Amino acid sequence: MQLIQQILFAALSVLSVYLFSKKAKEIIRNIRLGRDEKMETGPGISSQRWRNLLLLALGQKKMFRNPLVAVMHFLVYAGFIIINIEVLEIVLDGITGKHRLFAAPLGSFYSFLINSFEVLALLVLIACVIFLVRRNIIKLKRFIHNDLDGWPRSDANYILITEIVLMSLFLFLNASDTLLQIRGVEHYAAHPTGNFIISQYLQPLLNGIPNGGLEIVERSCWWLHIIGIFAFLNYLPYSKHLHIVLAFPNAYYARLQPVGKMDNMESIQKEVLYAMQPELAPTGEQPTPQKFGAKDIMDLSWKNLMDAYSCTECGRCTASCPANQTGKLLSPRKIMMDTRDRMEEVGKNINANKEFKEDGKSLLHDYISVEELRACTTCNACVQECPVSISPLDIIIQLRRYLVMEESNSPQEWAAMFGNVENNFAPWKFSPDERDKWTEELV
Repeated sequence: MQLIQQILFAALSVLSVYLFSKKAKEIIRNIRLGRDEKMETGPGISSQRWRNLLLLALGQKKMFRNPLVAVMHFLVYAGFIIINIEVLEIVLDGITGKHRLFAAPLGSFYSFLINSFEVLALLVLIACVIFLVRRNIIKLKRFIHNDLDGWPRSDANYILITEIVLMSLFLFLNASDTLLQIRGVEHYAAHPTGNFIISQYLQPLLNGIPNGGLEIVERSCWWLHIIGIFAFLNYLPYSKHLHIVLAFPNAYYARLQPVGKMDNMESIQKEVLYAMQPELAPTGEQPTPQKFGAKDIMDLSWKNLMDAYSCTECGRCTASCPANQTGKLLSPRKIMMDTRDRMEEVGKNINANKEFKEDGKSLLHDYISVEELRACTTCNACVQECPVSISPLDIIIQLRRYLVMEESNSPQEWAAMFGNVENNFAPWKFSPDERDKWTEELV
């Protein structure tokens, strides 16, 4: 029987890792569909990037603007990661058929570890319950926004419920295990650990169960816990909780330039320069300039696409957006979700055809509307608020640039301003020769 369990466990492990690796490769491929992006280089850049990774991704620095919520989120995040260090022991126990493999080598330190894990598990349980209440009973505004209608809202609840179930299984696993040790049941009593700090209080719930039934409880908790971990691993790439993984590279590659600085196209800058100083214009045939702005995900940079996959859908960007707060259609969170949805659609196209076949759709128009793009005030509030260094604004600017420069699609007021800039080198309808005429009145 033990050998059958070992074989089943090994097969389950291999299948889970294979399926996760397959999806992870697809996500990496989808991100690489984006164009190359020149990253900042120079002295101290690498150390600054590592600092961002440690403070923003690991330390969740931006979350601590709201200390109470930040502490709860950190408990869920750190607790889930730290507790699952024990998965290493579970995996080795499953493969070797042993019980509490690390108990003997680690001695009293093993009990300290498990006790620490149990305290964290209880804190994770409490935090997850509070988060469920905030989402579904209190219904904070950013959690009931229509961006999250359908699957996205369910996704967040599924993850919180899953974490509650996994932490409960972990505690009941320890409670039934230690109770079997106390009863002297073979295989369990061989490696006694003593009671643990939280699970000991669950033992009264199990006292009435005979040894055979208690072994079934312990084995059921063990199997359901590890199956839950493997299921979560393979659910992760389809969920907003992919940010658990991608927050780290995304924070590392975050743009280091000032938030308010925009990237201009070199070809456009040269055109303006040559208009103002024709003598600098090169002679002869010149190469055709690259496409202006972005229409689809292939026109965005790989960093923009990584941003989309890293989005936590927390809604802090949308909650801080002045356009959204005044009733405009724009939601920075939806911009990121739409970009990710389009990537997934393109990825499925490639999976089916071995290469991308034109499907008559694009990110612009089919996913993100002109009305949304025009509502943006370019204030950078969304960039400032994002806890994982995402820039919805960069995508908005590139899509808007395509609208104006490739489709000549702009409001009449903008067209008048563009004409003035082109003819008068300023937004106003005054000849450059008369620009300083107002000073004559000061004489």
